[in-house]
Amino acid sequence: MPQLNYENAIKNDRRKEFESFSRLLTEHNKICNLTAVTDEKGVTYKHFYDSIVGEKFIPLNSSVVEIGSGGGFPSIPLKIVRDDLSFTLIESTAKKCRFLESVVENLSLKCVQVRNIRAEDGAHEENLRQKFDVAVARAVAQLNTLCEYCLPFVKVGGRFIAYKGDADEEIKSAENAVRILGGQIEDIVRYELPENFGKRTLVVIGKIKDTPALYPRGQGKERKRPL
Repeated sequence: MPQLNYENAIKNDRRKEFESFSRLLTEHNKICNLTAVTDEKGVTYKHFYDSIVGEKFIPLNSSVVEIGSGGGFPSIPLKIVRDDLSFTLIESTAKKCRFLESVVENLSLKCVQVRNIRAEDGAHEENLRQKFDVAVARAVAQLNTLCEYCLPFVKVGGRFIAYKGDADEEIKSAENAVRILGGQIEDIVRYELPENFGKRTLVVIGKIKDTPALYPRGQGKERKRPL
């Protein structure tokens, strides 16, 4: 897999793309609640750096689905540094989809599709269910709930990468959901962002068997009664 120097990726050869993305984020955040983090360092470390950390777990030329794209993290930073990847961004809020489409157009990003649908509906579409090499999600829900949203999109042999904060309790609570949904925890990566911007965790879950057709259950059951 490609290895990345995070400092160089953001501040040197891809600096213009990240600057354009930051500008668009600031502009659209005035009319659409995309992020509470708006200062330059916060955006750089808490959004850009954090997003890129997971790229080493994504094989070359992977098809990637992002669930609950929101402001485009981690998908857009990942696409900026890994043009070999193709993305489908799943977002239920129309205003956020328009922002994401604007980013894709302004940064001339290829092989990035934005879908204005709910994850629990999209996961039952034939052209989306178990069709992706990798699923990613960041700051969407508790891990047990998140697994039910994400693992149905991943093909057997692929993986789901969850971006979390301090996640020890979440990981323990999600063990049953991971098993039921056809997954297996492959790796747990704990790290700290530069300049004391916080402790983070990547949870890497491999897809080892098909997800039962029932899941995701829909009608809010993923959150109300997590597995």
